[in-house]
Amino acid sequence: MRRLYFLIPNIDSAKTIVDELLLARIEQRHIHIAAADHHALLEANLPEANLLQESDFIPAVERGIAIGGATGILAGIVAIAIPGVGLALGGGAILGIGLAGAGVGAWLSGMIGISVPSSRLKEFEKAIDGGSLLMMVDIPKPRVDEISELVRKHHPEAEIEGTEPVIPAFP
Repeated sequence: MRRLYFLIPNIDSAKTIVDELLLARIEQRHIHIAAADHHALLEANLPEANLLQESDFIPAVERGIAIGGATGILAGIVAIAIPGVGLALGGGAILGIGLAGAGVGAWLSGMIGISVPSSRLKEFEKAIDGGSLLMMVDIPKPRVDEISELVRKHHPEAEIEGTEPVIPAFP
């Protein structure tokens, strides 16, 4: 999956683009709009970006898994190196402590990441505060050019801001 970013000047353009994306068989759950005025999005029945899109939750969890897992594996190696105890623990200790470390790391970093605004959306902050809407559309990689062209052709007022390389499957 890839995430396309579009800056849109107003609600009416956003409604039209959402309708066209739905007709192009992009599910509404893959369309997210960030705006300064969340109430206007609700009134217009537009798909609002949620906490997963507006925070650094997912990148933080990814970092937490990596760092916590690595720390857990090192702790497991230290645990089996202790004379006498280490032989009884065996290699399963490394795996178990590594998995526990990954879990704790993901949980702790996710708690922090959910409270931090998305670093990817920082570059759009001025435009959003100025009244523009940021539309994020998650689509399969082979459809990136098709959807970009659809928006470009029918909506010259929309600014295509690029794509994000890989979107996790769960947001």
